[in-house]
Amino acid sequence: MLIVRFMQKSVAHPRFARVRREAPQVMEVLAANPILDGMLPTGETLPYDPQAWQADPDASLVELLPPVTPSKIVAIGSNYRNHAKEMGKPVPDEPILFMKPPSALLAPGRPIVRPPGYERVDYEGELAVVIGRRLHRTPPESVAAGIFGYTALNDVTVRDLQKKDGQFTRAKGFDSFCPVGPAIATDIDPLRFRLRTRKNGVQQQDTAGDELVFSVVQLVSFISHVMTLLPGDVISTGTPAGVSNMNPGDVVEIELDGVGILRNPVVAGLPRPPL
Repeated sequence: MLIVRFMQKSVAHPRFARVRREAPQVMEVLAANPILDGMLPTGETLPYDPQAWQADPDASLVELLPPVTPSKIVAIGSNYRNHAKEMGKPVPDEPILFMKPPSALLAPGRPIVRPPGYERVDYEGELAVVIGRRLHRTPPESVAAGIFGYTALNDVTVRDLQKKDGQFTRAKGFDSFCPVGPAIATDIDPLRFRLRTRKNGVQQQDTAGDELVFSVVQLVSFISHVMTLLPGDVISTGTPAGVSNMNPGDVVEIELDGVGILRNPVVAGLPRPPL
């Protein structure tokens, strides 16, 4: 099943819907946030056309929104051996954690704003975990019951600032630097997922669940022993090899089997005023 968060231009407030696998072109509107309140169908149905809505979000009658509203976004560094190698970093002995602010969230179809003056602003296609219940010091064997589902995420990064600052907050925290969606899948196997990233239609990344250094279960348990995870929180599990720079005019697509395609164009941002 897919969970979608959307806004009808005629209604003008966010709503949730579910899409059943047996009827992939229809979404059933829900009465509340299913992460917090469970599945409460209203009986109303609408066509489900995520690619058309992302292609022209201003003109479409339905706008996709980030499918989740987290209190925090926890991301993982160097969780693929091939990406650690391409970045010249060792494979870590334990997960490397950093945070992206919720203000960086970006809806499917909306533009990534590339700040000017930097040599590299990279896409990073990733599998993201959506937490379904409060997790505090959770053992690995109890993690699965606390996961609501999975979605695609683009961990956009100013590589220059990552190197300059020595930590990741500014490099990964700009507004629009966390595209998520187009939906949450509640039935993906995190050991067998397949994720591909394309830039301007050319495939750049291709990975599967068995290539993670630390599995989803290991990551969620590890993080829950550092900070309490709340319903709706997002954990992004790291990116494989194949990252590269994005320029204004580029289009980045992240395709996660069972979820769909997260599509975002890239536009030029305004320069930062001097200090």
